[in-house]
Amino acid sequence: MTQSYPTILRRTLLSAFAALALGGAAVAPALAADKPDIIRIGSTAPGHLKFILQRHSGSLAKEFEKDGIKVEFIAFTNGGSEATTALATGAVEFIYTGNNPALRVAAAGADVKAIGLSSYVKENGSAIIVKTDSPIKSIDDLKGKKVAYLTGTVRHSTFAKALKSVGLMLADVESLNLAFDASGPALVRGDVDAVVESGDVAAKLVETGQARVILDASSHPEWSAPFLVSANGEFVRKYPDLVRRLLKVDIETARWADAHPDETIKIFVDETKSSEKSVRKTYRDNVFYQDPKVTPEALASLKSEEQFMADAKLLKGSVDYDKWIDSSYLDAAYKEVDAKQSN
Repeated sequence: MTQSYPTILRRTLLSAFAALALGGAAVAPALAADKPDIIRIGSTAPGHLKFILQRHSGSLAKEFEKDGIKVEFIAFTNGGSEATTALATGAVEFIYTGNNPALRVAAAGADVKAIGLSSYVKENGSAIIVKTDSPIKSIDDLKGKKVAYLTGTVRHSTFAKALKSVGLMLADVESLNLAFDASGPALVRGDVDAVVESGDVAAKLVETGQARVILDASSHPEWSAPFLVSANGEFVRKYPDLVRRLLKVDIETARWADAHPDETIKIFVDETKSSEKSVRKTYRDNVFYQDPKVTPEALASLKSEEQFMADAKLLKGSVDYDKWIDSSYLDAAYKEVDAKQSN
């Protein structure tokens, strides 16, 4: 089941107020519980690939139903900052997000853990689009123009890199913080001059002839960095075995995708209403890059992205990687999956 973030947040706050009203004694049973009633999994909308596959197959629900634990999926429509805020405050237990929001919340010192990779697609999936009849031909032409994108996202960082490549900065454009359900119509109406979005989402306007691409960031693989699976720190400390089991399903989902490429693409396209042509372009040769292992290459890429964000003033503070990344649960999950597959 997928719910919106406001619904989850209201319920979390109401529960907290109820506990306070009843006094400390009301909190004790929850602290003593050996398992939660529910695990909430979040993702930036429309959803990362493994999030979509797990929701579709019910694999996580099946994993935890024997414990009487429900699983809920929450798609955050206002970007990674909304998702990481929910994670840090305990409104969700796990999230799939891009690198920018994950790095930002880690640098701020929030009690969150990076427990694996959501994906490490080696080409940047963002695009900058303008109206088909727009006089704008290149990134240089965006100086002084209105450009819409969600702040705090990978698109934000990609746009900053694109501007830097032609000697411009974010301060040289008028930025509007809009999700695509608002920025897309705004572009068609002419209220904004350009939109920065993921390629499969932007393709909705491009393929209908309402927009054209002035920059396909897939031509800049050096701009890519891994996406993360993050967990609430308190939940990790309290329920380490549940973290391992969730990552076990994550690994199995990644391997299932590689073994069933056409079905994987069909599920993703159907559930996200994305362009199949664009999705197949992202996952060239049916390679999905969903393995959650945090490799040395992935770590180096994250550190490089953090440095760019700091230089571009997209980040406050710095990331303590030894404190932030905890691969112990993933290592245990790999041992379980590999042992099962070898039998």
